[in-house]
Order: sequence, then structure tokens, then C-alpha cells
Amino acid sequence: MKTLDIFIRSGRNIRKAKLRTILTTVAIAIGGFAVFVSIAAGEGARQYIDRIITSNLDPQSIMVSKDKRVVSMTSDTSSFTELQEYNADIISDSGMDIKAISQDEINQIKKIKGVKTAKPIYSVTPKFIEFSLKTDKKYKARIGTFDPYVKKRLVAGKLPALGKDIAKDQVVVPASYLDTLGIKNSQTAIGSKITLTVSQIPQNITQQDITAFIANGGLNNIEQALSQGQETKKTLTIIAVAGKDPTSIVSGSVLTIGAELAEELSEFSTKGTDNYQKYAGAMVIAKADTKPEDLKASLEKAHFYAMTAKDMQGLIFSFVNLLQTIVLGFGVLALIVSVFGVINTQYISVLERTQQIGLMKALGASRWDIAKLFLFEAAWIGLFGGILGTLLASGLGALVNPTITENLGLGEGNYLLIFQATEAVKVILLLSLVAILAGWLPSRKAAKLDPIEALRTE
Repeated sequence: MKTLDIFIRSGRNIRKAKLRTILTTVAIAIGGFAVFVSIAAGEGARQYIDRIITSNLDPQSIMVSKDKRVVSMTSDTSSFTELQEYNADIISDSGMDIKAISQDEINQIKKIKGVKTAKPIYSVTPKFIEFSLKTDKKYKARIGTFDPYVKKRLVAGKLPALGKDIAKDQVVVPASYLDTLGIKNSQTAIGSKITLTVSQIPQNITQQDITAFIANGGLNNIEQALSQGQETKKTLTIIAVAGKDPTSIVSGSVLTIGAELAEELSEFSTKGTDNYQKYAGAMVIAKADTKPEDLKASLEKAHFYAMTAKDMQGLIFSFVNLLQTIVLGFGVLALIVSVFGVINTQYISVLERTQQIGLMKALGASRWDIAKLFLFEAAWIGLFGGILGTLLASGLGALVNPTITENLGLGEGNYLLIFQATEAVKVILLLSLVAILAGWLPSRKAAKLDPIEALRTE
């Protein structure tokens, strides 16, 4: 009768234990969910960044400068990102002095072994631009140099084949500019004109200049020349309208002109000044048989700062890893809580099943047999918790991924949460191991129980 009574009470305890086990499994599942989501978010962000880098930069390219801050910049260099109406009373100033690289130094770079090409990064800031489609207003806008090696996402028009630059009198306008102008049909902009007005930085005035200014317009003309410098106007034809590209490093709100015109306007705006043929940096392309890392070392020996496409990728990855670590921390905290849950569940289970343990020992069960019983129970809790957590994360991720992509503007086919089967297996195994370690102390207590004392326990 004593044995029968033990098993009856054990049955009641088992039912109670099931509820505790379910709750502990859910706690582990929550931790597993947080860990798996953080891993998926990190992987998704890295894949997205890798797609951006590979689609925007030649892997053989190296950014070079005399100023370390330039090669560390990963954002655009303008204080505004959209088309703005021109106001003569407002000026823009970057507020940062940069050690420039000269044309002579770029020529020096060209002679370094392994260099295929070395071109300056031109900076063109127009005073204002005018649209033939909108003749009553002037606007401020950003100017970028057309990259013939990067495929553009167009909503209207056509570009030359990859590897070919656009003509000197051509321009690519972003769709966002047309939205600002109130132009709904992008196709109507193709063939229309944009006029750039570029001011020249005031030059040092010679005695001959002063004589000429007095002859042509008197002292007022001198004052105007000193304060404003000369201006040039370039009328360009819109050949394409670029849509927003989520895999582009540069903001979509940039007018892009050919390299030849960019060079001309850059030299015009600085002619006769100390800034003439001086640039923030240069873009160097390594030869096909030269590793960018090796060329970077050569450039640094020549006292230049350099950043390869891989360096830029690593720089951005470091931010992603930091964010992932923060999110992962919440998952680890949840796991720590679940560890105490496993320990608590197993300890109560030992107390409730003390007589059952004593009976099993009396029937010949060894200490290791008893320990294995509780370790296996802990392992099952971790295993089912891990499976539940990863399944919940994968299911929820599949549901919210399209919404996240739309809200963040990642572009079709790009997802923030990338769930991988191998990572799911790792998470499940990790949670099982954590549960086993958490169940070690209770299993040790159960294994050490004296069978006679255990059978006497009420």
C-alpha cells in the first residue's frame, strides 16, 4: 500500500510539474525569440549593407585624402538633401576646414605601382539652378558627378551603357525634384533644360583688373567683383529621371552631371584662388592584378589616408554589430531569467518526487540514473523552448518583414530580418545546453538523496 500511495501522490505532483514546465519552457522561448530576432536583424542589416557597397563601389576602388576625416565620412557632404527654393539672403557653410589634396599630389599617386586611375572628387556648388519647366523660380540643389560604373534606377529617360559617361551638356535629375516642382509625369521632363549658375570665388584683384573695372563700371564694378566674383551659366538637357534607389549610398536628391563638366565648373569656381585644383579627396582604382589592401598600404607609406570598399563596409558593419549587441543583450537577460526558472522548476520537482526517487534507488537505480532523469528533463525544456522561440521568431518575421521594408524604404526584395536555418539550430542547441547547465544543481541534489530518508518523506 505504501508503494501504491507513493505513485498516486507522484501522479498528482507530475500534473503540477507539467504546468511549471510549460511556463518555464515559454520563458526560455521568449529568450530564444529575442536572441534569434537579434541575430536575424544583424544578418539582414549586413546583407543589405553588403548589397549597397557592392552595387555602388568598385571593389578595386580606394578613397584617398590628405585629411583623415574625409575618408571617414560615409554620409553626404551637404547640409540639405532636397530641392530648395533659392534665397539670396541665405548662405550655406559646411563649418569644417579640410586639408586638401592637390593636382600635383594626384599625379604623384598615379605613379604608384598598382594604380590604374586616380581622379579628383570634384565639388560643385551652384549658386542656384533654373528649370525651363518652371521659369518663375530659382532653386538651390546638390550637384554630383555621374558614375558610369553604377547602375541607376530610372523612372524615365535613358542612360549610356555601363562604363560610359554622360555628355557634357546632359544631366540626370532625381524624381524628388520633379515632385517639388509639381510635375507629376516624369516623362515630360525628358528633353527639357536646366540652367546652372555657378559663382567664382572672389580672386585677388591686380592693378590691371582695377583699371579695367574703373573703365567699364567705376568703383561700384570693383566692389561687385570683389564681393561676388564672376558667374557662369551652363544649360543642360535632362536625359533621365532617377528614382529613389534604396541600395544607393548617395541620397537620391542629387543632380548628376558628367565628369568633364564637373571638372570645368570646379576649376572655374576656384580659378585664381588658393583653392584652385585642390580637392577634398580622390578616387583611386587599383589594377585588376593588385589587391586594394596592398595599394592602400603603398598610399599610406606615401603619407595619404586611404579607405577601401572593404574598409567602408567594415566601418558600417561595426555600427550594425553594436546595435545587434544591444538587442542581443535583452535576449540574454530573458535567458538569465529563464535559467533561474529551470533551476526553480527542477528543485521543486525534486522535492515533490523525493519518495519516487527513494523508491527508484531502492529498486536499484544508480546516482547517475537519477541525475540523468533530471538532466534529460531540463534538456527537453530547453529544446522545446528553443524550437518554440525560433518558430515564433520566423513566423512573426515573415509577417512583419514586408511592413518593415516598406516603412524603412529598403526596396523590393530587401528584408531587415533574415532567418537562417543554421542559426536556428545553433540557438536551439545553445538553449538546450543552457537548460542542462541550469538543471545540473537540482539533478545533483536528487542523485545524493538517501533512499531510506527519501521513502520516509511525507
